[in-house]
Amino acid sequence: MNKRINPEIRSTEILAWRAGALAKRQSDFLAHEEPLEIRVRGRSVAVTMRSPGHDAELAAGFLLTEGLLRRPDDVVEIAHCRQGEAANDQNLLNVFLSSSVEFNLERLTRHVFASSSCGLCGKASIEAVQQHFPPVESQLAMSSQTLLALPKRLRAGQETFQQTGGLHAAAVFDQRGRLVVLREDVGRHNAVDKVIGWGFLGRRLPFDRHALMVSGRASFEIMQKALAARIPVVCAVSAPSSLAVEFARESGQTLVGFLRGDAFNVYSHPERISDGTSRKIDEGRRLARRSRRRTR
Repeated sequence: MNKRINPEIRSTEILAWRAGALAKRQSDFLAHEEPLEIRVRGRSVAVTMRSPGHDAELAAGFLLTEGLLRRPDDVVEIAHCRQGEAANDQNLLNVFLSSSVEFNLERLTRHVFASSSCGLCGKASIEAVQQHFPPVESQLAMSSQTLLALPKRLRAGQETFQQTGGLHAAAVFDQRGRLVVLREDVGRHNAVDKVIGWGFLGRRLPFDRHALMVSGRASFEIMQKALAARIPVVCAVSAPSSLAVEFARESGQTLVGFLRGDAFNVYSHPERISDGTSRKIDEGRRLARRSRRRTR
């Protein structure tokens, strides 16, 4: 039986150097990266660099978080091109919408070309994003111990990362920290689109009783995407950007950064985290404000 080839992986030959000397020639695995063009009603709306696989979820998640889709019934079909010179092109995806859907390209809040790494390019203002997606009002509560367990569970589900070391991951967990869905991609924003697209196409949204965990930093765009899926808690292994923190505070989202080992930082709405964390974070924020006033 032939082993199924993972579309997210490519193999290559390398020269391995160890301790300053050439050790040997060997095979190595790389994270596969190719462009994906997303078309809606025949019009190109985005080109993003991604890891092939789960492309329909990526397209659906992208269009939902950009405000072009609202309900699963808006989508008739998502399929690769079947006609003309682009027939069977696995890097060109058509999204067919219901005739009742109003398609307005002006709703797009980012450039048509999006890098898998930068994600946030030419974003509209926070106010413009919130015209599409109102603040979250979820009563979700999670314990600090549940949050501390998420990075290990995220890493355990990153099968392709374990082989390549070159992919980001995004995962949705329930209130008790149980994994709901995980996707990997060369771009962390694409990975988020894929998990949200999975929920959208499977009619599992809103994720208003769930947390999103990402393997890298938390950007403004990731917070926007989480808001579109109504996710109240967003956790990142690394740091958030200043705009991500501002957006989270205004959107009613709990933003957790530097979640690793036995520690994490809470940047907004700490009331959703139990075990006394809220009180500690509030005290830390008061101390930070005092420090800033002293340095002015």
